Amino acid sequence: MAKLSLCMAQLDFTVGAIHNNTALILKTLREQGEQHDIIVFPELAITGYPPEDLLFREDLHQAVDNAVEQISAAASECVVIVGHPQAIGGELFNAMSVLHRGECLLRYFKQRLPNYGVFDEQRYFIPGHQSQVFEWQGVRIGLQICEDLWHPQPLQQLLDDDIDLVLSINASPYELNKHEQRLGVLKQRVAETGKPILYLNNCGAQDELVFDGHSLVIDAEGNLVAELPHCQMTTATVVYENNQVVCNGFEAQAEQNDLAHVYDALVLAVRDYVTKNGFSGVALGLSGGIDSALTLAIASDALGADKVHAVMMPFRYTSDMSLEDAEQQAKTLGVRYDVVPIEPMFDEFMNQLSPLFGETEPDTTEENLQSRCRGVLLMALSNKTGSLVLATGNKSEMAVGYATLYGDMCGGFAPIKDIPKLLVYQLAEFRNSRGSCIPQRVIDRPPSAELAPDQVDSDSLPDYSDLDRILALYVERDWSVTDIVAAGFAEDDVRRVIRLVDLNEYKRRQSAVGPKVTPRNFGKDRRYPITSHYRHELQRQGQ
Repeated sequence: MAKLSLCMAQLDFTVGAIHNNTALILKTLREQGEQHDIIVFPELAITGYPPEDLLFREDLHQAVDNAVEQISAAASECVVIVGHPQAIGGELFNAMSVLHRGECLLRYFKQRLPNYGVFDEQRYFIPGHQSQVFEWQGVRIGLQICEDLWHPQPLQQLLDDDIDLVLSINASPYELNKHEQRLGVLKQRVAETGKPILYLNNCGAQDELVFDGHSLVIDAEGNLVAELPHCQMTTATVVYENNQVVCNGFEAQAEQNDLAHVYDALVLAVRDYVTKNGFSGVALGLSGGIDSALTLAIASDALGADKVHAVMMPFRYTSDMSLEDAEQQAKTLGVRYDVVPIEPMFDEFMNQLSPLFGETEPDTTEENLQSRCRGVLLMALSNKTGSLVLATGNKSEMAVGYATLYGDMCGGFAPIKDIPKLLVYQLAEFRNSRGSCIPQRVIDRPPSAELAPDQVDSDSLPDYSDLDRILALYVERDWSVTDIVAAGFAEDDVRRVIRLVDLNEYKRRQSAVGPKVTPRNFGKDRRYPITSHYRHELQRQGQ
């Protein structure tokens, strides 16, 4: 009776770090090789995913070839299956190599190259056209890479080859409800083929993408028999015998906590961005409001309190409540906390500007100047200490331009850039369920930038319950004004929100990168022109 032991290596591979990625593969091989027949690593593990235009470099491909030779030579006790780019005769493929004792036993080329949303694989790769089956110890394994499984045809090609199970290596980015999407696709493929599927995903963050791991094992009846942890590196043993798959210690979870998944993805995104880019720690402005409070909690959980510096920068409009709540949270989390008033800076700027401003009335100019004073302080702190400034704006603000360019948009990474305002509140409540750290007053009070007396966000924006839904329909689903109004929203609100979204593309283009969580983020997902009069066309059409 055929029996096979496979190790699924759900690990974190850094883009461009070919030497270190290879070292991680070799380390795993030394630790797991004698216990398993096959060790499997994710899609493009040798280069990290996505390598983007690094793929145009000839020296990168030489380094990849050398890495493949190293891994193959080291694979003496077991077989290694690993993803990497493969250049052949001037063409480049997204490849999956089967390596053993210095030889490449088999090589599969990805057939379906995604070219939507955050994906741009057709810019680099040539699609493969041939299915591949790897047989080892009497077990026939059909090979797939990521997007191949999202289409029925590549797997259908394997059915004529009498396969026993399907092995898919992946670099599938996280977003809300992604686990359910993956599970639905895998169960559909099992229903079509009657074959078990081992789905191994990458685990780590790369700029705006978070690869959440959460690898899956589906049996021949379509049951989820095992799932590896969300946003945690690990290795797991899967035993195949007589068309049955077993993976002890990673039993399927009855329920999925979406808020936990989002929060842990944000933590992983901050940790990897800071550590992979060599920063000593992070600094952020802690205002006493909900956005900076959530950002501080994420940063502290990601890096540890000793690598986080919170700075309160009060002005004459800053309330005592804000001062008290910011200090309380900083003390609870144990981070360094300093108070640096900005009023002297602001007054000196106004003294210098007054001849230029003349008799003009105060307006948003003075409000933005407050924010820019804070940005200058934080960036100076970053330069002096080597820390990374975290921008604290949320997706709702970024959408409508309610974040000040060169002010609170200062920073190298924006952890909640793709988190709508209402989700910010939900995540704050969730974080407190793990251990209270965000003062309840911060969650309960009306949101305010505190840039003017008695200012609240609702003075100039629809309630966030309406705003976030309008933004989701326009930004993430491309609905027209007519369709959004028909969904029950006031036309004046809809037109005002859409106008703000369109006008503020220039701001978003200059904003810090932040992790993708929603179906369409402000980044690779949504590539709108800055100079565009399409909104005028919509007005003419009455849309």
